[in-house]
Amino acid sequence: MKLDSDSTGSISASSTEEEVPASAGIDGSTPPLIPVPPPRLSPSGAGTFTQCPRRWKFRYIDRLEDPPGEDALAGSFAHRVLELLLQRQPEQRTIDEARLIARTEWPETEALSDYQALEHNEKESRRFRWKAWTAIEGLWDLEDPAEVKVRATEQDVEAELGGVPFRGIVDRIEEEGDGLIVTDYKSGKAPSPRFRRSRLDQVLLYAAAVEASTGEMPVRARLLYLGQRTIGMDVNREEIETVTEKLSDTWANINTACADDEFEPRTGPLCGWCPYVSMCPQGTAEVAKRANRKAAREAKLLAMAS
Repeated sequence: MKLDSDSTGSISASSTEEEVPASAGIDGSTPPLIPVPPPRLSPSGAGTFTQCPRRWKFRYIDRLEDPPGEDALAGSFAHRVLELLLQRQPEQRTIDEARLIARTEWPETEALSDYQALEHNEKESRRFRWKAWTAIEGLWDLEDPAEVKVRATEQDVEAELGGVPFRGIVDRIEEEGDGLIVTDYKSGKAPSPRFRRSRLDQVLLYAAAVEASTGEMPVRARLLYLGQRTIGMDVNREEIETVTEKLSDTWANINTACADDEFEPRTGPLCGWCPYVSMCPQGTAEVAKRANRKAAREAKLLAMAS
């Protein structure tokens, strides 16, 4: 399963698409002195580099662990249940069937080392399962899954997009009267109108990869924010070219950063969410600065109230 972090720092989950770290040897050897670009690029890898090149280096060159948190694991579990549900015959895609799948799949998630690392007690485990179930049940707030004409679920697509070796795993490809629709589930918070368009870049890249690999360009790309809303857009050549150009620019920047061995950090509020912040002096300073500002504001408010 893949774990995706969006630009707000919240995490949602779908299927695994992480590219193999560029310098990972078969024998798990130490990364080379000169960083080597990855063999392929996924939306999550591209997004990480755009967010912060240094974080990308820690993850994909140094191969440091980036353990998922509770929200990501709950989203992954919800994702798995919906994947299996949509593989059922239409008349079987009911809430009761989803509940049965969830019960069947739960032991596998519970046994994961990442979940065990959360050290949940029974109360916390129930809260976790309820969080995941709320996301699963939220699909029915957006659509009737029995009416979806599924072409594929968890579709692995590899293609060269704008000179970039691209790989992604599409949550769902479905058919409607006028063509294919590429759909991705999200269990994180739905974006405000200001950020909705940028969030669709991921599924537009999936649409481009589907066209490149099958010759059939999807007509729409959608994100289902479970229990909240659906955001989507029509797919056209101009939009495909725009996201492909962005991907090409990111790929070129990755190759330049690797060639120069320079991965500058991009500091900001997301530094507080970064698992590698303790190894980044600029990120550590950013977190401290923001903590001091918050403390100063709280002290000022306290003084005004007294």
